[in-house]
Amino acid sequence: MTGVVVTGAASGIGRASAEALIADGRRVALWDIAPEVREVAEGLGMPSTVIDVCDTAALSVAVDEAAQALDGIDGLVHAAGRVLPEPVGAFTEESWDAVLDVNLRAQALLVQLLLPHLERSAKDGGSPAVVGISSIEGLAANPFIPAYCASKAGLLGMTRSMAAQLGPLGIRVNAVCPGFIHTPMLQIALDVEEIRASFEQAAPLGRLGQPDEIGAAVAFLMSPKASFITGTQLVVDGGVTSRHP
Repeated sequence: MTGVVVTGAASGIGRASAEALIADGRRVALWDIAPEVREVAEGLGMPSTVIDVCDTAALSVAVDEAAQALDGIDGLVHAAGRVLPEPVGAFTEESWDAVLDVNLRAQALLVQLLLPHLERSAKDGGSPAVVGISSIEGLAANPFIPAYCASKAGLLGMTRSMAAQLGPLGIRVNAVCPGFIHTPMLQIALDVEEIRASFEQAAPLGRLGQPDEIGAAVAFLMSPKASFITGTQLVVDGGVTSRHP
């Protein structure tokens, strides 16, 4: 196997996904806009890049560098994400675009840039795969974050479209839909006791999820064990959507 690019890898689900892939014997290029990704990657013995995934020119350069550092690329995990709590009537064009650019557009651009590498892996007998991090907010309504919901629902549609196109080339594309996971992105909400309790009570399992539980799901979908799985979403939410589909 060659390597996997993981975005949003400095913390939370991205970092946990990188760690799970490394535990599976994969080499990983850790990307994040946060400089802390360098320290995380150094601790894991892997290459890193400080990058804004909305910067198309920088992405092109970073893909070339990652391919060289990893001796090829056969996978992508797009875990970089952004959420702004701005309901209809409050968001601006700039904030709307900022959320969709990170959560949705960046993955489309990355798959486009990585496609020659993924095709090469498939021709060499590999099992190239893409996993995007969607959300239960892409499956059910949240009135306070319409841009985020739109981006995560859009990612699911894009996943199905890409899977249909790339499947004949031997490339799988799937998504993971996390529920309420204890990550830095959610921490501001979790600091409010009532909100944290509501998140815990929403899940039949009665607790928040942990990043490594999402990382395990990502690693499975990226592995040959999931060789006949493409164009779908794996919901990892403690059962939240079993009550509120």
